[in-house]
Amino acid sequence: MFELIIGGILVLLAIGIVFWFISIYNSYYRLKNASEATLGQIKVAMKKRLDMIDQLLGSVKSYAEFEKSTLESVTKMRASVGSAGPGDLNAIEAESRSVLGRLFAVMENYPDLKTSQTVKDLMGSIKGLEDEIARHRYTFNNISQQFNTMLQTIPSNIVGNMIGMVKLEYLEFQDENLEKAPKIEF
Repeated sequence: MFELIIGGILVLLAIGIVFWFISIYNSYYRLKNASEATLGQIKVAMKKRLDMIDQLLGSVKSYAEFEKSTLESVTKMRASVGSAGPGDLNAIEAESRSVLGRLFAVMENYPDLKTSQTVKDLMGSIKGLEDEIARHRYTFNNISQQFNTMLQTIPSNIVGNMIGMVKLEYLEFQDENLEKAPKIEF
């Protein structure tokens, strides 16, 4: 009888450990999938922003001869966003901000351009996308923090190491001017 009770306790303990393992395993993949989805949303917003920069370039071209390399740079960035990881997005973010800064400098020299309704609409849309990118980046970094904390704390780190999980990279746009949307008001 005593052996039966011990056997039952061991079976319940084994079942409990299996459910615990499954629960942590599922938590890892929930967070991993959420980070991938959020990264996808960031990529979509960055592509939209680059499309709008391209449209702004078209508007600016009619007022000033703009550098050919700028247009080529925007086209190259748009093509690379889809396959970019968090580190690559940091570089694309910095480069696209640089292009926006040059566009704004050109527009400052052409007052008629600043009053164009098309330019105003595009710039308003870009500001909205800047806010959207910031929200998604915040969400991505929060998910990464939760995932990385699970990976570094006991007992979930045991499961994480068993299934080969690695830390998620944070999105950290380096330039201090990147913490705020570019000034687009006139």
